[in-house]
Parts: sequence; C-alpha cells; structure tokens
Amino acid sequence: MSKQENPSCRKKQYQKIGYDLKLSIIAEITNGQISVNHAAHKYQISRASISYWMKKLSSFEQTKKAVSLKDEIKKLKEEIERLEFIKDFQQDIIAGLEVETGLELAKKSLPEPLMKEIEAKKKDLSKRNGSANVSGSQNKPSTNEPKQKKTGRNKPR
Repeated sequence: MSKQENPSCRKKQYQKIGYDLKLSIIAEITNGQISVNHAAHKYQISRASISYWMKKLSSFEQTKKAVSLKDEIKKLKEEIERLEFIKDFQQDIIAGLEVETGLELAKKSLPEPLMKEIEAKKKDLSKRNGSANVSGSQNKPSTNEPKQKKTGRNKPR
C-alpha cells in the first residue's frame, strides 16, 4: 500500500494564527475568562500550541523587562554622576569662600559628612594656594627676600 492510498496518514493542515489573535487568546486565559481547554476547543487550536505561545510570550516579556531595567539603571547611574559633579562644584565654591572670608559656613549649615568633605577641600585648596591663616589671608613668600640665582649646572665640571 502506498502513502497516497491511505487518507488517514496524511499530514493535517494547520491554520495560520495571527499575532493579535494569539495575544487575545492568551489574554482571555490569563484573565480567567476561559481555560486552556476551552480556548483550544473554541478556536480549534491544540492545547500544546496555546501553552507554547504562553511560554514564548512570558519569556519575551521577561526579556523586555530586563532590558528596560538595564536602561533604567544606566539612566540612574548617569543621574548620580551628574549630581556628584554638582555637589563637588558646590563644595568647591563653599570651600573657596570659606578660605577667602575666614567664615565657617559649612559647620553652621551642613550635615557632618558634607562638612567633612568641605574641610578636606579647604585643606587641599590651602595646599595649592599656600597656607591660609584664620583671617583668610594667605602667607606667600615675601617679595623683599633676595632670589637665588639659578645656574645651568648642578655640579662644576
């Protein structure tokens, strides 16, 4: 007997199901409106196909959610960097103002951790510009002191 003579062995023709219909079927099932068995009978689709669609959709949604979380984390990191820059800039201004005026603005108005950061910036600023005294004036080398001559050689030949 050949394959063409036995009609029961023929491959079953399946209907093409559109993406929108798949989504609506899955939505009905997940919302509890119908069961998987009822959907299979109603739409003439196998339960295995419906389960496969549901599995694929859930993995797609998880991937989409993971990607959106990565984007959100990236945006938050960029925002943190921006705010850190602003904070450092403001601390530099406060430290410079305190060095110039001799006022203690940070101790009076800022929380202790920020105050300590500003104190560190003041020390760094003082090291770069020369040491500052309490009044804010800077101790720079006197212009009246004689300058040493620079020679081109360190050792005589």
